[in-house]
Amino acid sequence: MMSDSFLFQTSDSRSPETTNAQAWDRMAKLAHPLAQPVRDEELQNPLKVVDEIGWLGGDIRGWRILCLAAGGGRHSALYAAAGGIITVVDLSSGMLELDRLVAEQRRIPIRMFQSSMASMPMLTDGEFDLVIHPVSTCYLQDVVPVFREVARVLRPGGLYISQHKQPANLQSSLQPRAGNYVIEHPVGSNKPVTPSKEPSRLREPGTQEFAHSLETLLGGICRAGMRIEDLVEPRHGKADQPLGSFGHRCYYLPPYLRIKARK
Repeated sequence: MMSDSFLFQTSDSRSPETTNAQAWDRMAKLAHPLAQPVRDEELQNPLKVVDEIGWLGGDIRGWRILCLAAGGGRHSALYAAAGGIITVVDLSSGMLELDRLVAEQRRIPIRMFQSSMASMPMLTDGEFDLVIHPVSTCYLQDVVPVFREVARVLRPGGLYISQHKQPANLQSSLQPRAGNYVIEHPVGSNKPVTPSKEPSRLREPGTQEFAHSLETLLGGICRAGMRIEDLVEPRHGKADQPLGSFGHRCYYLPPYLRIKARK
């Protein structure tokens, strides 16, 4: 066995975090498209897969990397194949199990902790060169503690690469009304957005999501002690796609923000 597993549960059983962890457990069990381990061909050039933009400078060998809320057997394997020393933190036991299986199959040494991303006392100050954080801040009512924890565990000069759901993406209707997408939810509310009644690539089944404002996301990163160096909106939109499709909606409402910040 090449991975070390630890349980460090920190969330209340009634909290949105627990609801979302259970939803991701189900997604892992059902092999949802967002719970798919790394593919062989992706490991042939892992750094290109994870860093097409070039934010990481072309070489991460020997970097201490935290894959935050990034279980599933994909991020850990890719960053390890690129030479990183990997720690994974995720609240979903099902997603961590995928990491464990991939680590065993591919003989990848990783540490794993089952924990809230908002509180990681098992990690030491300044422990990491890089924190990788895929879309997950939408699952918390309050993301400020997350950014504080990221800043704490990063070394001075360390990088924080994160992706978030755009506020407008979560605020707007999934399907058009009279040809237009409509704002349905306020930004910054403590109430979760209305869950999708039908399968959607823009909503994870069974989860509770919160539409955080740009001030909360961008300002929160800066106030935690990090400096934003770059920001992109990954392109998924296609103008010629059918009305109401994933590609059509993304053409008008870019779904994500990807942020490069440095402590």
